[in-house]
Amino acid sequence: MKFGIIKERKNPPDKRVVFSPDACLKLLTRFPEASIYVESSEIRVFIDEEYLEKGISTANDVSECDVLLGVKEVPVDALIPSKKYFFFSHTIKKQPYNRRLLQAVLEKNIELFDHEVITAKEGYRLVAFGRYAGIVGAYNGFRAYGLKFDLYNLPKAENLPDQQALTDALNRIHLPNIKILLTGTGRVGNGAKEMLDAMHIRQVSVNDYLDYTFEEPVYCQIDVLDYNKRKDGQGLDKEDFYQNPDDYVSDFMRFAKVTDFYIAGHFYGDGAPYLYTKEDARSINFKIKVVADVSCDIDGPVASTIRPSTIADPIYGYDPENEQETDFKNINAIAVMAVDNLPCELPRDASEGFGEMFLKYVIPAFFNNDKDGILERARMTKNGKLTDRYQYLQDYVDGELV
Repeated sequence: MKFGIIKERKNPPDKRVVFSPDACLKLLTRFPEASIYVESSEIRVFIDEEYLEKGISTANDVSECDVLLGVKEVPVDALIPSKKYFFFSHTIKKQPYNRRLLQAVLEKNIELFDHEVITAKEGYRLVAFGRYAGIVGAYNGFRAYGLKFDLYNLPKAENLPDQQALTDALNRIHLPNIKILLTGTGRVGNGAKEMLDAMHIRQVSVNDYLDYTFEEPVYCQIDVLDYNKRKDGQGLDKEDFYQNPDDYVSDFMRFAKVTDFYIAGHFYGDGAPYLYTKEDARSINFKIKVVADVSCDIDGPVASTIRPSTIADPIYGYDPENEQETDFKNINAIAVMAVDNLPCELPRDASEGFGEMFLKYVIPAFFNNDKDGILERARMTKNGKLTDRYQYLQDYVDGELV
């Protein structure tokens, strides 16, 4: 089995890669029947020489490989017919901007495996960059807080080499006695929590967070049943919330009344209540002045997130009164950090972490007859057609281009 690591060709450039040089070595050691080739790239965070030093072959053409491994979407004109590809296609939610990509995949008889749907049989994801989104998102949020109030000036995350450097920079700042709220207990939320804990910020319970003031900065990590409640006032049940989100309303305002800095690291499901609306943000009781929206759902559950921001220009202001963008330093503005490709700012660490998961969960499936169904669940297309699991995308594929 020949694996090829492809050059990332999407703009803006992405420095991440599925396998670092060390991960390539581990793959070849564990599976001697495999071979791996790395397409030369001037963009990748690991330069060609780092692979060559480990004895990994680089090439300008990897079209002879059986399985091609990438991170972001492959441009249509770069797709090689009749190959197996792994990348984030951003098509499983019928995203209009990638309809042509999925059509081309089918036209070129490509077997597409989407990283986003590499799952265990129980349904949870096995490979993801979420932890690194949380790590960088938390850092960027603290950077936004310092700039908003002219307290300190942290360097941009993209200019620091790794997570430890981010942590070291954060530990050099002095925070006022603020309350920090973190939503989400998955990879993203816990990635953000890593940074809060590395700063030795005290974690407090929901009740203490809501009821007391403190002489130091504190944070509270909350889950869906903390910021949602049933309309009928009955008891809370997590499974019931996921099955019947329409029966719930947001209870987030009780937190917004006492929060200075909010990190949004939750997963937002279809039909769930918004955390806070534009009307909520106008309330005199709404205290939040800085939002690090790692989840970054536009015009969605976090009303102040009206557009994604960029690594180059990561912070904008939201004026709750006129619901428009403004200078984030304006006294009435909520400063919003909503970069939608945060792991790109920590490409080396993110690539190493992703590769460990991919090597653990995905590569063995090529050599054990896919006994756990890993490949079968992630395979979106085969023989020029959508697989049964992804037939729901047929109307998306057949629709008019936008």
